[in-house]
Amino acid sequence: MTDKRLPLSETPTLVKPNDQLGLGGMTLYRRPMAFVRELLKYSDSNSYSLTLLACTGSYESDLLVGAGLIKKVRTCYFGLESFGLAPMFTQAANKGEVEVIEETEASLAFGLKAKLSEVGFMPGRGWIGTDLLKLRPDVKTIVDPYTGETLVAFPAIVCDVAVIHALKADRIGNALIGGNQAMDVEMAMTARTTIITAEEVVDDILSRADIPAPAVHYVAAAPRGAWPTSCHPLYPLSGGEFLKYIEACNSGQFDDYRRRL
Repeated sequence: MTDKRLPLSETPTLVKPNDQLGLGGMTLYRRPMAFVRELLKYSDSNSYSLTLLACTGSYESDLLVGAGLIKKVRTCYFGLESFGLAPMFTQAANKGEVEVIEETEASLAFGLKAKLSEVGFMPGRGWIGTDLLKLRPDVKTIVDPYTGETLVAFPAIVCDVAVIHALKADRIGNALIGGNQAMDVEMAMTARTTIITAEEVVDDILSRADIPAPAVHYVAAAPRGAWPTSCHPLYPLSGGEFLKYIEACNSGQFDDYRRRL
């Protein structure tokens, strides 16, 4: 029943310079924006060379790439949905400034399940018959000892710090994240350090949880902490803000935009 509450401003101190950082949410929904803003401010006096781990990368991840905090990217999608490409990631990837580790939904899901099962890999049929194995020579195949079928042995994924934004959390770490959970539960359960930022942090223990307290190390209050991405049913995404961001990036004003966050 440990009280795990931590001021939001202190959350960046939990991230080491070369960590694999997992960000929860999906596309433009329930992204941990309050944490990202704090990390950007903290990075002004600290250097980072992070590996980004996310089911999908979007606005929150693009800000970190533009600020030079991300050196490797592990995600199956990076963009702004109907608003188009993620401008800073697209620029950095084209220039070779970030390393893109080819991933798919299958490799991410199986990799986290392997870690959750405390084994080195999880076998699956994904990638069979594709060129992905040529792009990822570190991913091996294995013969099923029972059927003789060749399967892909997706390696376990180890997340150093996972940051998940929740609708509500209690002081000991139980969290409600609602629908469209992406791979947040698996990431939270397997990360070495799991941080929950929440729209509301309550003293009373929640009667149910999508992410249980034993998987959570810290809880930080962050009202409207996903904005300008959405946090259904509390508030929608801000299309106007994304248009401002794209315009700033396309006109070479990323640094000015970042300073106004």
